[in-house]
Amino acid sequence: MHRTLIEGRLVLGHTWKQAIEKARGDSIRSGLIPIINSMMAAGLVSLPGMMTGQILGGNPPMEAVKYQILIMFLIAGGTGLGTVASVWLGSRRLFDDRQRLRLDRLAG
Repeated sequence: MHRTLIEGRLVLGHTWKQAIEKARGDSIRSGLIPIINSMMAAGLVSLPGMMTGQILGGNPPMEAVKYQILIMFLIAGGTGLGTVASVWLGSRRLFDDRQRLRLDRLAG
C-alpha cells in the first residue's frame, strides 16, 4: 500500500475516495486475474467438468458449451461482485468520519 502517497493526497485536500482510487483499482484488478486466466484456458487447455459430463451423457456438444459458458460467466460475475464489495468495505474501514487514514484498524 502506498501510505505516504495516500496521506499526501489527503493533506492536499482530496477525499478518501480520491486518495485511494488507484490502489482500489489495482486491488480489484488483482482480484479478478485468477478468474480471467481460468476463463482463457477453459475449452482450450482443459475441458471443464460439467461440459465433459454433459458430452459423455449424450447431450449435443454445442448445448454443453453453452451451459459451460453460462456457468463461467456466473462464476466471473460472482467473483467480480465479491471482489468489488470486499475492496469497498476494506477501503471504507481504513478511514474514519473525518477522512483520516486509520491503519490501526487493520490489526483488529
